[in-house]
Order: sequence, then structure tokens, then C-alpha cells
Amino acid sequence: GVASPPGRPAMTDQTLSFLSPFAGGTSVGVAIEVPPPYTSALRQLREDVGDAAGVEIIPPHITLVPPTVLPSFDLTGVEAQLAKAAAATAAFTVELAGPGSFRPLSQVVYAALTQGEQECDALQQAVRQGPLAQELRFDYHPHVTVAQDVPPENLDAAEQALTGFRARFTVDSFALYELAPDNRWHTIRTFSLTGRP
Repeated sequence: GVASPPGRPAMTDQTLSFLSPFAGGTSVGVAIEVPPPYTSALRQLREDVGDAAGVEIIPPHITLVPPTVLPSFDLTGVEAQLAKAAAATAAFTVELAGPGSFRPLSQVVYAALTQGEQECDALQQAVRQGPLAQELRFDYHPHVTVAQDVPPENLDAAEQALTGFRARFTVDSFALYELAPDNRWHTIRTFSLTGRP
């Protein structure tokens, strides 16, 4: 091994694993991605209201399972659960129109769903089983976040900018993400919705 300088303990495996944010495990999330051309419009909106962090971490999406820390890196059980949910769910239409907000409860402004809310709700219940089973802090409310934890005037600007926003698209898949060491969410696998309508 390498000799340590005096007074400094040797770097052991234990020291290294201590640096990992999820020692021995990983953090995952499940979401429906908003397809182009709406992705760029929503991204631009996020940048305009100063939510640069939000832009970088993950593309515009509707969350199905919020960030969840798992005790293991083995995602076999998770993928099996998601495949089962996808096979039982038919493709559906989502329509976004105008702004919504969770203020004052949390500092979030979002593009609101005017169609597809029930389908999103049924899908998130189907995926949030088995290894992904958890209690939600708030009731599930599908939405596409545009501004989060930015100054109040930026949240106001986001609401204003969303007033004329409209989007309509078919949801035929969802994605499993994993949080990488670079603190970005990376798509691990996409699951196609193959259930009968």
C-alpha cells in the first residue's frame, strides 16, 4: 500500500464509501418526459425565470415517483415493477394549459394539466408498488414544474409567462432515472405503455 504522511490516517475503503451520498445504495425517480417541441419552450421558460438549477438537472417532466433512495444498486426488482405497470397501462393524452402554483405551501409554479390527470394518477399508483412503495408527503398532483425555490417575483413572472402556454401530446412511455455522482438525473431505461385502452 501507499505510506500515509504522518498524522494522517490511511485512505481505506471505508473512508471512500463514506463520501458516497447513498452508501451502498442509489437514488432513483420515475417520470413522464414532456416531448419536443414543448421541451424547449418549457426549458426556455425555466431559464427566463432564473431557475437554472432546475433546467440542468432533468428535462421537463411529470413526476410519477419522486426521488427515492434505495438500499441497493440492484434495480432488477424496480425494473420488474415498472415493466408490470407499463404493460397494464394504455397510452393516453395529456394536455397542459396555463399556470398552477403550490404557493404558499411550497415555492413552485407549474404548467397545469387540463387532461390526463386521472391517467397519471392511476399510473403513479401502479408504479409506486413493491420496491418503490412509499407514503407521499403531499397528495399526488401531476404537473410540470417551471419554477421552484426562486424569488417570489420570479414565481410571479413564471405564472404570467404560462398564461398562454398550451401543449397536447400522447404519453406512450415513462422513464426510470438514477442520480449520478455529477448530481444529474440520467435515464436508465424507458418503459413503453402497452396496455389495452
